Amino acid sequence: MREALEAALRERFGPGELVALRRIPGGASKEAWALDYRAGGRVYPLFLRRAGGGVIQRRTLALATEFRLLELAHAHGVKVARPLWYFPDLEGREAFLMERLEGESIGTRVVRRPEYQRARETLPRAMAEELARIHRIPLGELPPLPGPGGKPAHLWILEELYGDLDALGEAHPALEWGLRWLQDHPPRPLPPVLVHGDFRVGNLMVDGEGLVAVLDWEFAHLGDPREDLAWPLVRAWRFGEDQRRLGGLGEVGPFLERYNALTGGEIAEEELFWWEVLGNVRWGLGALNQARRHLKGEERSVELAVLGRLAAEMEYEVLYLLEKHG
Repeated sequence: MREALEAALRERFGPGELVALRRIPGGASKEAWALDYRAGGRVYPLFLRRAGGGVIQRRTLALATEFRLLELAHAHGVKVARPLWYFPDLEGREAFLMERLEGESIGTRVVRRPEYQRARETLPRAMAEELARIHRIPLGELPPLPGPGGKPAHLWILEELYGDLDALGEAHPALEWGLRWLQDHPPRPLPPVLVHGDFRVGNLMVDGEGLVAVLDWEFAHLGDPREDLAWPLVRAWRFGEDQRRLGGLGEVGPFLERYNALTGGEIAEEELFWWEVLGNVRWGLGALNQARRHLKGEERSVELAVLGRLAAEMEYEVLYLLEKHG
């Protein structure tokens, strides 16, 4: 891959040298590489995102579509790294190159380390502002994306999740009960928007002052804006800081109030409960699907195997939420 990458970089930046190339840990379905290319007396800090050995969800975007979305998001002022170049085939897998930004994205560090205290204070407002920008991107500018078509968004996503559950080939009663509850208590419909699909701490790059960039657009689709608003409420994305319901950072109220002010929406906090239950079911199924990649030998990985154990936490959370509030 290094030789193929060097050839592409020479074409893009001129004759030079790839002085650093290292794989970044993490990422359950995509490879991430940091690299530095020296050319013309300048060093270019770059980031490579490359297809991995499988996908978390069936509707995961191809990298070509993800790259186009990043171009659009960047053009509309969303905080993303500037996309530079798409590779249809980089040593057998598609990939794309971006500017490399500096910051932290490991969720436990963001919500706990003292050096990010200032960032934690500013992140809820910044998250609301970025979601407002994402949801305002005109649908007519988007590439073809998964979505509900003519159906209400909640029905489409429930059908997708029932398909994921059936594909496991084994019983998970708590998740199925969660899906049944969601089916029996439908939310009011809202007009579709571009949904990021994984907007949470852990997919946000931050520095000591606040938000640097929104990462990982592979699950983007058309859907209900409350899906993005409630995803940071899922217990797994609080990283142990459960007393702060919004991503281990703070309360939901100010975050939602800022979003409504920017979008003209009138979404009430209690409306997010349906989507929070959905999020826990969704991540439980996602964790089980990831573990099966390891168990089936598609990609042998301790990280993928461990994800399978997390599904029990999601099952417990679904039962807890429905017993207490449902």
